[in-house]
Amino acid sequence: MPQFELSSSQRTMLSSLVNTAQSEGAPVPAKAIASAIDREPGTVRNQMSTLIDLGLVEGIPGPNGGYRPTETAAEALGRESVDDPTMAIMTREFDRVSALVDDIAFTNVHHPTTCRARIQFQESIRGLEEGDAIAIGATPNAELLLAGVIEAIEPGRNRILLDISQLEASSL
Repeated sequence: MPQFELSSSQRTMLSSLVNTAQSEGAPVPAKAIASAIDREPGTVRNQMSTLIDLGLVEGIPGPNGGYRPTETAAEALGRESVDDPTMAIMTREFDRVSALVDDIAFTNVHHPTTCRARIQFQESIRGLEEGDAIAIGATPNAELLLAGVIEAIEPGRNRILLDISQLEASSL
């Protein structure tokens, strides 16, 4: 797998493009990316030309054109390409949301009083904020139920750090 040194801005734009293209299934205009990440369309177009040169993005001309991520884009973001993704049910402040969870890594499960997990999503986590109480589960493979408070958010990587207050195996 090739290594890419992306700036924070490039990573955020590429992540937004991958998220939008995955949900829309069509080329994504610079205007849509700019709106999602609060930047000017011209800035997005300039960065996209660099990402095209790196082979991470494909430019699609025409009135319905825009940008489409290449297969290498997910790798550059540290995401796995999932052919048949499984939704995990997530609740935020008692509102139910479907979320594509890519990976859950427990960062300090051996600590006697704290347990944290780094959760990677396949889609934008734009609506989440530090301090939000969330619950996820049952996870597709391990059938775990986990609940806690968001400690940190990495929006360009679609990751959160969750301080887990409850973790249990599902009895489904």
